[in-house]
Amino acid sequence: MIAEAIHQIESELPAQTRLIAVTKTKPVAMLQEAYNAGCRLFGENKVQEMADKQPQLPADVQWHQIGHLQSNKVKYIAPFVSLIHSVDGVKLLQEINKQAAKNNRVIDCLLQIHIADEDTKFGLSADEAESLLSDPALDALNNIRITGLMGLATNTDDETQIRREFQGLKTLYDKLATVQRPNVLFAELSMGMSGDYKLAIEEGSTLIRVGSAIFGAR
Repeated sequence: MIAEAIHQIESELPAQTRLIAVTKTKPVAMLQEAYNAGCRLFGENKVQEMADKQPQLPADVQWHQIGHLQSNKVKYIAPFVSLIHSVDGVKLLQEINKQAAKNNRVIDCLLQIHIADEDTKFGLSADEAESLLSDPALDALNNIRITGLMGLATNTDDETQIRREFQGLKTLYDKLATVQRPNVLFAELSMGMSGDYKLAIEEGSTLIRVGSAIFGAR
């Protein structure tokens, strides 16, 4: 079942788009099944859950932190996390940089942009993202690299609205991708989940975050 779902989704992906299996609340046995089906990118919302599962799975799994990240939790995933999708400020970047340096690593990060018509979702405005990328404080952060943007669309059945939100994020991505700084190198646009990943692919997503369409509803 899991393998079939993964193969079906991956068969729909263009060359530039990769699948992240969102594994929150799922037992390690199900993750191993996804791994056996060829999946190597796993996304977790909660730091503790990722830290618990990471040692139980093969070393070539790439772990993606996709949920809201508190500064005091960064140290638990800094030794191994592959990409942090949910950066929403310079202070969090400074903490990621500090913990990355302790582990002799450079950690890739995405800026989370607030694109949804919902107050409950986190993220920067377009102006805030632009300000962050021009902040002189970035010059001191040699152990992070900002590699793109992430956004969560509104939870709605209105495909026109979802597409508009994705288009807005892609437009911002294209604008900010021109920023030239040593630790800014845009390559990833993380948008699209189980219900809207096909729209996200059409609008230029390079990373889709799919949970229930692979593992079933939580």
